[in-house]
Amino acid sequence: MDSEDEKYERAARFVTQWKSEGVLKQDEAPSYYVYHQEFTIDGHVFNRRGFMARVRIQPFGEGNIYPHEETHPKAKVDRLKLTQATQQNNSQIFGLYPDPENAIITLLDEATTTITPIEAEDHLGVKHRLWPVSDPDVIAKVSELMQDKPMFVADGHHRYETAANYRDLVSNELGPLPSDHPANFVMTMLVGMSDPGMIVLPTHRLLRGTERFSSAEITARLAGTFDCEIVAGGLEAANTVWSNMESADDQGLIGLYACKDDTWLLCKATETAAAKMETLAANQSKDWQGLGVSLLHRLVIDDLLQAKGHPKPTYVHDVSEVVDAMHGEGSQAESDSDEPYTLAALVMPAKLSHVEAISLHKERMPAKSTYFYPKLLSGLTFNPLR
Repeated sequence: MDSEDEKYERAARFVTQWKSEGVLKQDEAPSYYVYHQEFTIDGHVFNRRGFMARVRIQPFGEGNIYPHEETHPKAKVDRLKLTQATQQNNSQIFGLYPDPENAIITLLDEATTTITPIEAEDHLGVKHRLWPVSDPDVIAKVSELMQDKPMFVADGHHRYETAANYRDLVSNELGPLPSDHPANFVMTMLVGMSDPGMIVLPTHRLLRGTERFSSAEITARLAGTFDCEIVAGGLEAANTVWSNMESADDQGLIGLYACKDDTWLLCKATETAAAKMETLAANQSKDWQGLGVSLLHRLVIDDLLQAKGHPKPTYVHDVSEVVDAMHGEGSQAESDSDEPYTLAALVMPAKLSHVEAISLHKERMPAKSTYFYPKLLSGLTFNPLR
């Protein structure tokens, strides 16, 4: 049986072994690493383009790097132990930056035309391609263009804060670090917010521990705050509800499944909803108050349905997963219980404009407000910290 920290020691041994065997090899020239991900959604092919770089660490709230989600201490303890053991960034932060013309990634793409990429395809069929770009002129130009841009952390908040904690540990050990010390930086995948491949998918909610509502009871509880419309077809009508929500593209639309009478409701927020959110979330900005996930949790679940304090929801991304779960089928990987679900909710994803606005307010979005698909592939690059 492994000791509690054996896994970190084992990871450190792997890194040492991989270096000695030439599996991991440090490039001689400083480089940016252009990273493309080609994927398909609803029959449409997308290509998300970005590049890997070191980003200088700044404390959240003090510079031009902005978080948008809360973090949890337990996850940061694990990541710090792994970083201390391996003395490298093992997976990248996912950062977004404004570039309406996509000038930076276009410049980098042009520099890859004579370079053969590393290619891999994952279990979801996503194709990953990586090119090193070491041309000093290109690197200098990209660095200049990126210098004053803000960065919004899309994913990797725990890893970012861990990198800051690691830097502080190294500084305590060695004294004040020179500005170019590797621990002052964190490996980051940078993607322009206007890139056509920047897709944000929804994260729907499955709840336990609430009342089992009928459609009439939900309509009565939400009356005056939401206009609720019954969508015929039982549980399978989830697809119709979601199709209507997607077409309307309105954060004020929420789909609720009343399991007591097997009925979906399409609920649209009224002006009263906005007024109530001003009271319920008085310390938050109007941008935050208007998010679909904010309306769902703060107003609908906690207040109108009086289900505050319910167990942690199960989060799923596809409507088919919602239907399967309410049938008692499908994966329970993210679930903490085998008890039947008592409520399902379809909710609109936050947009990149919401991420930017709320981050600039120095606020954090509710949990699972965004799902940036596809996930980044770890292990394509590592960043040594000593």
